[in-house]
Amino acid sequence: MEGRTLTVHCSGPQDVTWNDAAPVGPPAEGMVHLWFATLEQLRPRTAFYRDLLDPVETERAQRFRFKQDRERFILGHGVLRELLGRYLKRDGSLIRFSRGAFGKPYLDRKRLCFNFSDTKDAILVGFTTGVEIGVDIETMARDVDHAAVSEHYFTAPEIAVIQAAGPEAKRCFLDFWTRKEAVLKASGVGIMEDLRVLRVDGEHNVMAIEHEAFVKMAAEEYHVRTWHLNNEHIVSLASPKDATLINFRQLRS
Repeated sequence: MEGRTLTVHCSGPQDVTWNDAAPVGPPAEGMVHLWFATLEQLRPRTAFYRDLLDPVETERAQRFRFKQDRERFILGHGVLRELLGRYLKRDGSLIRFSRGAFGKPYLDRKRLCFNFSDTKDAILVGFTTGVEIGVDIETMARDVDHAAVSEHYFTAPEIAVIQAAGPEAKRCFLDFWTRKEAVLKASGVGIMEDLRVLRVDGEHNVMAIEHEAFVKMAAEEYHVRTWHLNNEHIVSLASPKDATLINFRQLRS
């Protein structure tokens, strides 16, 4: 398959305005709902979330070697099922997923689209109607050698921006990292070894892509927004259409 161009429009980072009081219902066209929670907030409901998992998810949870990874999986996938249950007005434990070629889950015969991300201390779930999105969350508490990772995954212009950020270099690195991950997740590819094919440091980034699956599955362009949550977490959203309204909500126990 021949390569082609991809355009990625980036904005932010911005601060978040919360809208916890909004009713839960399918997002209107052009709207995105983003749900955030820390694992600490969710931990008191661990038993409830464990009971929501289907047999495959339960087996996956049991395979985790470390307790913290198992807990994060249970809480994250339990929250996803709880929220889907609210949107679809049904028991979250009864929801069945279909999966794309690279494992991205979706709902058959439903216009409700969603995407999930977690980091070591928090989770994020995004919902929209009729448009496949990608979300990614990272924490400033993550231990990462951003200089070394940047050399392997980022373009020279991106590395220059990170280096020029001084004491904010780690945050700048995570801004770019979440943008790249969000685009890949929106496309359905999910993981791609050479992240240097994606450039996300400018307002409008035009690049050539050749990865066969990415060429086939990615949209012609993506609109990517980035937010900083309470100085501790970085969130990015990617969508082939520029969302007109972003609704941030916190999920508490």
